[in-house]
Amino acid sequence: MEEKQRTFEIRTGCDRGFCHEAVGRQDRQLNTYDWLADVPGNHDFTEDNSLAGASDLVEVQFKNTRKGYYHNVNHLPLKKGDIVAVEASPGHDIGVVTLTGRLVQLQVKKANLKSEDDIKRIYRLARQVDMDKYREAKAREHETMIESREIAVGLGLQMKIGDVEFQGDGQKAIFYYIADERVDFRQLIKDLAAAFHVRIEMKQIGARQEAGRIGGTGPCGRELCCATWMKNFSSVSTAAARFQDISLNPQKLAGMCAKLKCCLNYEVDDYVEHGRKLPSREVVLQTQDADYYYFKADILAGLVTYSTDKRSAVNLETITGERAKEIIEMNRRGEKPLELQPDDQPKQQEGPVDLLAGDSITRFDKAKKKKKKKKSQGDGDSRPPKAEGDNKPQTEGERTQENGEKKPHQNNGPRKKQRQTPKKDGNEQNA
Repeated sequence: MEEKQRTFEIRTGCDRGFCHEAVGRQDRQLNTYDWLADVPGNHDFTEDNSLAGASDLVEVQFKNTRKGYYHNVNHLPLKKGDIVAVEASPGHDIGVVTLTGRLVQLQVKKANLKSEDDIKRIYRLARQVDMDKYREAKAREHETMIESREIAVGLGLQMKIGDVEFQGDGQKAIFYYIADERVDFRQLIKDLAAAFHVRIEMKQIGARQEAGRIGGTGPCGRELCCATWMKNFSSVSTAAARFQDISLNPQKLAGMCAKLKCCLNYEVDDYVEHGRKLPSREVVLQTQDADYYYFKADILAGLVTYSTDKRSAVNLETITGERAKEIIEMNRRGEKPLELQPDDQPKQQEGPVDLLAGDSITRFDKAKKKKKKKKSQGDGDSRPPKAEGDNKPQTEGERTQENGEKKPHQNNGPRKKQRQTPKKDGNEQNA
């Protein structure tokens, strides 16, 4: 029996050279890095499901980002990339093993599976018959999605069917849809069941879940977080952009799903913590020379820039947040420092960088003049050098033109014979 199963084994991911057993790069979305893969005893089976020993839980992934957790009750030697047949209601489904060992228990807690009924069983490794049914069911998905959209439009429902996923045995189909409001799709389920003759399951998803299922590349140049590792989506507001001093440009703040980028929440806690160390933006720093208004701040570096004009950048001064708080305390006591910079620190002039500082603009012209002088030293005059092909001796006519003197033209070269015509009489000439 084992030899037959080996004959029909179909592997993806690691066997094609994309990843090692513990490396997370493969052709599946929401993949998990198994950093316990090389630990001894990670795949040993125990009766209890405690972290002291590995359990029989296995993570199986289906189309796009849909995952499930199953018990390996038959103690099959499963590893990452194996295609298995798992329990479903009704029938069975086909998926790919993406994680085994102790790390699966932490993934189950992260998925908030509180009921044991949600964890079903793994039947067997997928056979050739199972794979044939699986391919037939997957071949119907695109046509089913197009036809289901036409049915929904005919019923006048305000919803968008984004994807259709058939079960491995073809007995059930999951329709993923997006809707802004609540939709009464009872009649839609009847029409879909009559059209496709399968069990219908409707599942509503958000714009972020749809982007994760489709996948793509973000403006940062990497794959979308929702398609690679992010499972739980937290709300994102424009306050996160304000804390990080990001311009409120909708085109730059929106992601591939047309919602605010999830990465706006990644560093907002650090910005809030460092922002508490800086003074308020509305406080005006008073010195003996002028009043300084808040202009900008480098939150992570703890630097604040002030300007003498309230609306434009004039006489900018950059100081630390601690120095700004010291000046605020001095102003409260009625004292005014000479300048914003501390006494022991010299004032730094910030301005545009001159690329030609210490260099002359006419440096190229001087080089050309030197080059001409070097070539005209042997001639004793400032005439331009001759070309290499002009080695002929100059005639007297050419010399007179150069020196400005008039000399009779003498041509030392060979003369052409001129055709002599007979002279005519005066009468003939007058005629």
